[in-house]
Amino acid sequence: MGMMHRRSGFCPLAPPGCCSSGDVANLPNTVVAEFGRIAVEFLRKGSNPKVYEGAARKLEVSSATIQQAVEGLTYLLTESSKLMVSDIDFQDSVLVLGFPEDLNKVLLQLYLDNRKEIRQILSELEPDLPSYHNLEWRLDVQLASRSLRHQVKPTVTMKLHLKQNDDLKTSILQTDPATLIHIIQELEQALAEMKTNHCRRIVRNIK
Repeated sequence: MGMMHRRSGFCPLAPPGCCSSGDVANLPNTVVAEFGRIAVEFLRKGSNPKVYEGAARKLEVSSATIQQAVEGLTYLLTESSKLMVSDIDFQDSVLVLGFPEDLNKVLLQLYLDNRKEIRQILSELEPDLPSYHNLEWRLDVQLASRSLRHQVKPTVTMKLHLKQNDDLKTSILQTDPATLIHIIQELEQALAEMKTNHCRRIVRNIK
């Protein structure tokens, strides 16, 4: 997930090929507003190709232009709503798309009018994943076997307890110390990343 920042000059709001061409910039603001309405409606009920065809006839533009614009606006609105960016951050991020100022105002209003509902829709779409509850572990050392009498083979056995809603699930994991050290290093790297200013801004915005 990208972070919008005024001084960076980078805009993560538009995926390649969407909302970046001159097609949208040359359309009337009322048409772009209609694209935005379609984008929000698709978020509510899912995409419907027939809507593109109907809107193309109504607005007298190609269905490909409508699909491209709606997909770009959907991305724009969802990413902005996820981060709950401020008015200024939204405007500064959209500036790099090269749209006229009056069109940027239309996009801003579209975002402000729908961001709370979009966040609600996105929260309902999130998968219900289990969360950490508890961890038990045991270190076993095999000192010898029939084939190798002088052998030291340590093994770490872990019992991971996960909670999903009110249900508890248990998984048994087994690994060697070298692999466990690698896992620890990856987790420490993730924790260090969470302490960076970049991640702190993201966490602050999505709360």
